[in-house]
Amino acid sequence: MADERLRYSEKDLQEFKKLIQDKIAKAENDLLLINQNFVNNQNNGTDDTSPTFKAFEEGAETLSKEQNAILAGRQEKFLRDLKNALIRIENKTYGVCRVTGKLIPKERLKVVPHATLSIEAKNMQR
Repeated sequence: MADERLRYSEKDLQEFKKLIQDKIAKAENDLLLINQNFVNNQNNGTDDTSPTFKAFEEGAETLSKEQNAILAGRQEKFLRDLKNALIRIENKTYGVCRVTGKLIPKERLKVVPHATLSIEAKNMQR
């Protein structure tokens, strides 16, 4: 049986708010670690090794920096989505599917607290 309520109760919203705040704290810490790794310019002592080896290492370093940049971008988007979810909680629109207007099930929101679409709406996009 589908839940036909228009919005979650204040108690439910506060539970989701706590969950999201915890995820934001972890995500901000993860982003800090990614950024620290990105700017880490430790020299691994290849100055006196063969030029070929040094070229391989520089290529790997470039790839690693690109991967860190991608990870940082994803983490920043995740943080933005979580913060937008907090705004929806304050506006009392949190958990309402933006396509169907129905409540997104609690189980989904506990796994993906920044979700704006129900599974029904996601399936309609395919």
